[in-house]
Amino acid sequence: MCSVVGIYGNENASKLAFYALFAMQHRGQEAAGISSSDGKTIKTVKDRGLVTQIFKEEHFNILKGNMAIGHTRYSTAGDDSILDAQPVFARYGLGEISIVHNGNLVNAKEIREELIKKGAIFQTNMDTENLIHLIAKNYEKKRLKERIIDAVKKIKGAFSLIILSRSKMFVIRDPFGFRPLSIGKLKSGGYIVASETCAFE
Repeated sequence: MCSVVGIYGNENASKLAFYALFAMQHRGQEAAGISSSDGKTIKTVKDRGLVTQIFKEEHFNILKGNMAIGHTRYSTAGDDSILDAQPVFARYGLGEISIVHNGNLVNAKEIREELIKKGAIFQTNMDTENLIHLIAKNYEKKRLKERIIDAVKKIKGAFSLIILSRSKMFVIRDPFGFRPLSIGKLKSGGYIVASETCAFE
């Protein structure tokens, strides 16, 4: 369960992400959230509840930019709390990052324990947060893309990920393609990736 969506290259990115999440609400009803980037900063709005209960018109004035990612939550790991709602946002050495994740990481506990030994401090119970730390603590790699590749090589399981930086979006599916992830081109410009094609319609 859970749904993820990414909108890239469209001035109405956050609103399109909202409609896509609404179309995929059946995949998770516990919480929902959207992060957007205007190229300078990432803004995030998330809360417990249904998509239509959380997002109001004033939120789209906050969520400006031509890139947005979104998530509806059905918990398989973590708790039913606002801390475990996605997207997961963080500031780190290369700037700002936000991640949405659908799936399960079977080696999440081992990765978390290893990261804690190295000084990581976790704010949530989600396996998604492991990725933030794996990316942020990879001092050897200077570029975000290289850090993401290294992080994804360390995780095992069935997953779809969308990672938003201030200027880029990365979309990742596990090597076996267990979790559905589709891509489409928007008539109004840009691209959409989503857990289900009903988000396109």
